[in-house]
Amino acid sequence: MSFSIAGKTAIVTGAAHGVGLAIGRRFVEEGANVVFVDRDEAALTREIGEDADKEGSVRMFTGDLRQKLTVQNLLSLATDAFDRIDILVNASRQVATTDPLDPDDTSVPDLIEQNLMTALRLTQATAKRMIKQGEDRTEGTLGSIINLSSIAARRAHPDLLGYSVATAALEQFTRSMAVALAPRRIRVNAVAFGSVMSASLKGALKEHGEMRSEILQHTPLARIAGPGEVSDAAQYLASDASDFVTGQVITVDGGRTLIDAAAVGTH
Repeated sequence: MSFSIAGKTAIVTGAAHGVGLAIGRRFVEEGANVVFVDRDEAALTREIGEDADKEGSVRMFTGDLRQKLTVQNLLSLATDAFDRIDILVNASRQVATTDPLDPDDTSVPDLIEQNLMTALRLTQATAKRMIKQGEDRTEGTLGSIINLSSIAARRAHPDLLGYSVATAALEQFTRSMAVALAPRRIRVNAVAFGSVMSASLKGALKEHGEMRSEILQHTPLARIAGPGEVSDAAQYLASDASDFVTGQVITVDGGRTLIDAAAVGTH
């Protein structure tokens, strides 16, 4: 079975930084049409601006996906440019610490809104488009939806309460939506990763130098992954090679979740 995604159209959110950016770029390299989406217009323009071309395979979209109209505008842009949507990667993630004893700390609902509800609403709207555009197709998968999660979903850490709850909910959403959309021939999976050299982790390592040795100590493969290694898993789930795979969470963590419950560097 081919891992090719050439000619397919993908929407990738959280695509101005880190893993989302790496996935979007990988998809373009592999011949897909890609809409790069992010709220950070300056960063998105800096990273993608020169590649965006009305005649080419790359488009940019900036906006707050918590707004219903923004979601509809995004889908309209994608279908106007490329006629169809085959892949959705919900890579927009927010990481923040939570004070578990502070009743005024709003990080838990904020993180659930950003990491779960935004993905849920975009998935629902995109799935409807996929179903409609596939009305004349009687065989084959109509679309692949990929959610980015974290090993924080399976690791308890008081400072990451909101993020852990949000990502755990995202993984259950992945499984539930996979069952709901299976009769419609749309697959839904997730990639949960551990310590990946993203912008947020780089910042954390710069501020807390001791974190690097702690991460390596708790990772059997004894290194920090690059964003491209998450892209490998995303490409597999986007391609026909995973045509019989749905409702699964692929873990890319160097073996971290196998041996230790410490939540060092889980973002």
